[in-house]
Amino acid sequence: METANSPGPGPNPIDHDTWFARLPGVVLAAGALITNPAGHILLVKPNYRDHWSLPGGICEYGEAPHVGCAREVTEEIGLPLPIGVLLAVDWLQPYPEPARPVMHFVFDGGTLADGGEIVLQAEELDEFRFTEPDQVGDYVAPFAVRRVRAAVAARATGAPVYGPTYVS
Repeated sequence: METANSPGPGPNPIDHDTWFARLPGVVLAAGALITNPAGHILLVKPNYRDHWSLPGGICEYGEAPHVGCAREVTEEIGLPLPIGVLLAVDWLQPYPEPARPVMHFVFDGGTLADGGEIVLQAEELDEFRFTEPDQVGDYVAPFAVRRVRAAVAARATGAPVYGPTYVS
């Protein structure tokens, strides 16, 4: 059923660009689960916030999440790693209002022997560390812990995980 807000024939047709501009927006972010041979998770410490995160970031306008992940990982840690399968998708409720919701995609970034080859993006990152999976919550923001753990579980089972995160 068409409405006044949809394109096409009807009582008040509007052009496609106007209709599309009225649709709600979402921010896309993509990161990589990268581990060392012992299974410790690579985290990076941005200099613009208090918590650590997986390497990755915001996708550019029109950029596919796996492409954005590869670009962000290369920018942040200086390594053009092959980005593997999708491990987890997380939806983050807008906070504070009226911010747009964020869809987080976590891809398999593989395994690094050690961090010796990492070159951090000095403009955005202060340090990196490999963290035991059960200690991720000591570093990563509470709303992101579920996403990291879901990615670890998905890598082990081969089944991607979706889980919305609600911030109150």
